[in-house]
Amino acid sequence: MLTVLRNATYRRLFAAQVVALLGTGLLTVALGLLAFDLAGSNAGAVLGTALLIKMVAYVGVAPVINAVVARLPKKPVLIVADLVRAAMALCLPFITEAWQIYVVIFLLQSASATFTPAFQSLIPSVLKDERDYTRALSLSRLAYDMEALASPAAAALLLTLVTYNNLFLGTVLGFVFSALMVALTVLPRMEAADAPASSLWHRTTLGARVFWRTPRLRSLLALNVVVAAPTAMVLVNTVVYVRDVLGRPDTDLALALACFGIGSMLVALSAPRVLERFGDRAVMLAGAALVPAALAGTAAVVVLAQPGAGWWWLLGLWFVLGAGNSTIQTPSSRLLREASTEETRPYVFTAQFSLSHACYIVAYPLAGWLGAAAGLGWAALALTILAILGSAGAFLSWPPHSSAAAGPPALEEQPVEQPTQQSSPRRR
Repeated sequence: MLTVLRNATYRRLFAAQVVALLGTGLLTVALGLLAFDLAGSNAGAVLGTALLIKMVAYVGVAPVINAVVARLPKKPVLIVADLVRAAMALCLPFITEAWQIYVVIFLLQSASATFTPAFQSLIPSVLKDERDYTRALSLSRLAYDMEALASPAAAALLLTLVTYNNLFLGTVLGFVFSALMVALTVLPRMEAADAPASSLWHRTTLGARVFWRTPRLRSLLALNVVVAAPTAMVLVNTVVYVRDVLGRPDTDLALALACFGIGSMLVALSAPRVLERFGDRAVMLAGAALVPAALAGTAAVVVLAQPGAGWWWLLGLWFVLGAGNSTIQTPSSRLLREASTEETRPYVFTAQFSLSHACYIVAYPLAGWLGAAAGLGWAALALTILAILGSAGAFLSWPPHSSAAAGPPALEEQPVEQPTQQSSPRRR
């Protein structure tokens, strides 16, 4: 897997991604402490509002910003987005009111909504070989999982030496380093399309239209729902189940979250070999079948298991949920690459970025509000039903022998996946 790092361009971009992720992890810890300083017992409400603002930026702002900057050179777009993120993070230690957090978070996450899809859509042009690209996707998945494990540990260590406001400086340095790596990297030249009908509205909605017209991407839409359900359950309710229901210490909370990350990491490590043998459809739909089953098991354990047995069941189920999520997420960008051209790729990746995060606007309230009002069992059951619906949609939308050979649309209006005489379907 690490052989892909021999590509100097990708190596610098991957370094930028890893360091920026670590900085973002420090931001998450420091932001929670800042919210507690400002709001005390209402810190949860402040963080919940900040999380909602983040999702609004991801879902509503990303397509519009991408449509505006899509024809600009990638390098300055990425550098400016990183510098805006660094500037916003630098403002956070000086905040004195909760509303100021909301403004800064909106601007910071809007910059992230610009950077992340542009960065992700660039990698297929850097790594044109499919096997190398698959290895890069596995490394990216590992980077996200390692950030979830390493950032809290790094923050805990730093907090023994400095105050939490200094963690924001780590975030600033992470974004500045990312901008520096991009600036030092020679990026592949990408030609902008000359499309007479490409108005701002047309470009804003192009990615979503490609999704709707492409069977495999419609399946990916449903798979995004499957992924959101266990993620919301784990991130929102693990602390409640571990600390309140089971009465276990804080260290066990970290252990439970680690099991979720370890399951994801093991799948990411094996993904290149498994995908080469079985293909995208078999692997991703296996994850779509595994996740609802594990969530149903979670609902049963929450309701029926004794506290001692419930702990061990929780660790096992969280490991399975992490593995199931990674089975879906790791190969997903392969579908995006195959369903797009170099001109339409930024729009398709941006659509995936926005639509996948839109699922959390449904999943987070189900996990949090329903869990608080009716109990964790009902929350787990509701998320199980959500995952089942997503899984059913994924299976129905992705035919066993769907063609991947047809060319995706250019910026102007064209039908999707219309095979030509020269194209031959490839099983995916």
